[in-house]
Amino acid sequence: MRVLITGGAGFIGSHIADAHLARGDDVTVVDSLVGGRREFVGAAARFYHLDVRDSGLREVFERERPQLVNHHAAQVSVSVSVREPLLDAEINVLGTLRVAALAAEYGVEQFIFASTGGALYGEPERQPADEATPILPMSPYGCAKAAAEGYLALYRRLHGLPICCLRYANVYGPRQDPHGEAGVVAIFARALLAGESPTMYGDGEQTRDFVCVDDVVRANLLAADRRAEGAFNIGTGEGTTVNTVFSVLARTVGATIPPLYAPPRPGDVRHIRLAAGAARRHLGWAPTVSLEDGLAVTAAWFARQSG
Repeated sequence: MRVLITGGAGFIGSHIADAHLARGDDVTVVDSLVGGRREFVGAAARFYHLDVRDSGLREVFERERPQLVNHHAAQVSVSVSVREPLLDAEINVLGTLRVAALAAEYGVEQFIFASTGGALYGEPERQPADEATPILPMSPYGCAKAAAEGYLALYRRLHGLPICCLRYANVYGPRQDPHGEAGVVAIFARALLAGESPTMYGDGEQTRDFVCVDDVVRANLLAADRRAEGAFNIGTGEGTTVNTVFSVLARTVGATIPPLYAPPRPGDVRHIRLAAGAARRHLGWAPTVSLEDGLAVTAAWFARQSG
């Protein structure tokens, strides 16, 4: 399969690229390297240093003629989206629209979109939230992802472009950026290994649905293999407090440093967890990595990076 992965030098996208390469697919990676790292791209993949908003993206489609487009290029920070909603929309709405337009024009057989469940539903009355939960985002990031899903659905109706939206919970794992404003596991792990107190926004009793990147990669491969269409939550259905994640990580790395508490950030939801029954039925997917095991693997990866 000829696969084009946008954001393929980033945290999740690079793992997906590796998985496609490992099974013999022909992989092209497009990444601006704003959040991604060139060394995360496998040697067998063809790499284009390019922003998805650039006109040069057409040349990539013309040359590579992908059968599958996996669109992971994004502005991923909720707090950045609150401060810079226009930037967020330019990347997450207009960037997605450009990729979708080219995919439709060049006859792509399937389009997988990295969406969000953690920010799409806002503060749902009933949890875990399923795909029928009203979309009521509390941040520009969630709003942009909802708008992008709307445009993709339109391209399905107008142009027959097969669309699969994977609505991720809070993904964590090796290669996550510890220096940005998204990805609490990476931020905590880096700080604890450096002997620093990480900042925790809010009282730490907010809950998130933490899903390991390995499970997310499997969801992407299953969606590709089954030519899945529609929207699917990718989460565990379990809510874990941020304080618990910090405690487990601290115990794992042998740190005794307390966190620094700061006021909650605008746009952050208080509690969210996702029901993934639809992914189980239609993709044959279910999470397999426990939180303790996933955090241990993640902490070990960050320890090797700092060693």
